[in-house]
Amino acid sequence: MKSITVLTATVLSVAFTAPAAAFHPFEETYGYVPPKSLKRAEKTQSDSQQLLSMGWDWDRPQGKLSDGNGEDQQSGSGPSSLTGGGQPHIAPVAPPKVAFPNSYGQGSIVIDTAGRRLYYILSSSTAFSYPIAVGKQGFTWTGTEKISKKVAWPEWRPPAEMRARKPGLPEHMTGGVRNPLGAMALYLGNTLYRIHGTNDVKSIGTASSSGCIRMTNGNVMHLASLADIGTTVHVLKRLPANLARLARAGDGD
Repeated sequence: MKSITVLTATVLSVAFTAPAAAFHPFEETYGYVPPKSLKRAEKTQSDSQQLLSMGWDWDRPQGKLSDGNGEDQQSGSGPSSLTGGGQPHIAPVAPPKVAFPNSYGQGSIVIDTAGRRLYYILSSSTAFSYPIAVGKQGFTWTGTEKISKKVAWPEWRPPAEMRARKPGLPEHMTGGVRNPLGAMALYLGNTLYRIHGTNDVKSIGTASSSGCIRMTNGNVMHLASLADIGTTVHVLKRLPANLARLARAGDGD
């Protein structure tokens, strides 16, 4: 009897001194394991939602503008059309002004791919400095283009070859807060590339797009208020080292 009493006391002592996080009734599954088919279905739905939240651009090299349909109409298993959600007013957010001695000309845009910065030239010595996301490896490009079109809350039409690789994508998504092109798109010449907003703010500062230049929605609205159709855009591999250091110093980085 004495041994039973000691054992009982020991068990109760452990129960009362165990940390609170050691067990929680809501974490108990009581042995239930979801069916494998349900797991697959849930994963597919989750993957599709994740795909639409990653701020993708056209997933192919530079080419002429198209409506995204192309000759190959294979669309995988994605929906034909999705709504992009609401289109709220997005207030412009001005970036810092930095020292930027240059000869590009007032009102032009310079993109530093390596530095992941877009500069709007204010004068021969200053510029606005915006943080951006740039093309991932294999999708970067350089050159000079002009802004050919400005569209608020642009619709999204992933090309057929992109949908074939990522079957969860829709054929079409209307403009809105869920649309990966964000609140504004500035189209560059007759290429597939754009400077646009994004619903994937965490991608800013990374090399993660397919060649387009991503900005926060507030920043792209500010840029769009300054840059008109016909604005020259210079896309560089990198700024000269001295200029990059000077600009970064004024940027607070």
